[in-house]
Amino acid sequence: MDSALSDPHNGSAEAGGAANGTTRPPSTPEGIALAYGSLLLMALLPIFFGALRSVRCARGKNASDMPETITSRDAARFPIIASCTLLGLYLFFKIFSQEYINLLLSMYFFVLGILALSHTISPFMNKFFPANFPNRQYQLLFTQGSGENKEEIINYEFDAKDLVCLGLSSIVGVWYLLRKHWIANNLFGLAFSLNGVELLHLNNVSTGCILLGGLFIYDVFWVFGTNVMVTVAKSFEAPIKLVFPQDLLEKGLEADNFAMLGLGDIVIPGIFIALLLRFDISLKKNTHTYFYTSFAAYIFGLGLTIFIMHIFKHAQPALLYLVPACIGFPVLVALAKGEVTEMFSYEESNPKDAAAVTEGSKEGTEASASKGLEKKEK
Repeated sequence: MDSALSDPHNGSAEAGGAANGTTRPPSTPEGIALAYGSLLLMALLPIFFGALRSVRCARGKNASDMPETITSRDAARFPIIASCTLLGLYLFFKIFSQEYINLLLSMYFFVLGILALSHTISPFMNKFFPANFPNRQYQLLFTQGSGENKEEIINYEFDAKDLVCLGLSSIVGVWYLLRKHWIANNLFGLAFSLNGVELLHLNNVSTGCILLGGLFIYDVFWVFGTNVMVTVAKSFEAPIKLVFPQDLLEKGLEADNFAMLGLGDIVIPGIFIALLLRFDISLKKNTHTYFYTSFAAYIFGLGLTIFIMHIFKHAQPALLYLVPACIGFPVLVALAKGEVTEMFSYEESNPKDAAAVTEGSKEGTEASASKGLEKKEK
């Protein structure tokens, strides 16, 4: 799931090139700077816009758009689940043919990528539709059972504009499936990251500290302790990482010497930064101090990761630098402002539970009113 920034060795031999006695030409300083500057910019975009959209998502009333809330128990279990998944993928690549595994993964992420990209571009595309666009409403309903035992399995509402976005996203999906081009990979990767930051919500700051702390240990162990993380990241042909070629200036769009950044290094800090934005709004001071502080901390942490990697010429676990920065900077600001208690007491309720309570209250009110009317008639 999560992967470190790639090893920036210049002139390293490729698998095929070594047999022929050829090596990859060294990347130029300009190419390296462009690659890592682009990765930094691409990492910031889904965090910034995903955080903004998470505020609207938290206030949403549509059940299908409600976020998934991560509790402290989920946060504690997540590094264990991620470790088992990572090790399982590593063993799969060692035992089975890499070609067939990546074929299955490509089909799986082809579908997920289209849906994620469609959801991402939908708000932007709405601005381009004319006022007289025939925007018909549709509903995909799949139920199980009948009568009182009928249970909804799928209940998805969409309109004609959503179908247009789905069609445009499908074009990118076919491009990715046929060519595996790095631009198509990045479009899907950005969509996954933005959706993750928007729809995955931490219920409080303590949960965020547990999640980031656990994944801090996970990332350091699997990068420095073993070769599992780097092996999976380089073998896994799916849009679970952002990539940018270091030889773009020499080879153009057909460049193939990539630097990479795992989506986990974007989404995990991103959902914590989004939580701090919602905390800022809850203070009702018309300032976004904690959001901007954590956002600047992310830039500092990722920049430090790139610098250390360039100095030591070895892949780095980005969360090693991102976690202390993203947690430490906002806590220091809270200490300076005397708002530590407010920060750690801020709690977000599960919107699904709140909706269920609201619905239950509504049904209870209707039932009480009905009984009162019956008594009055008697």
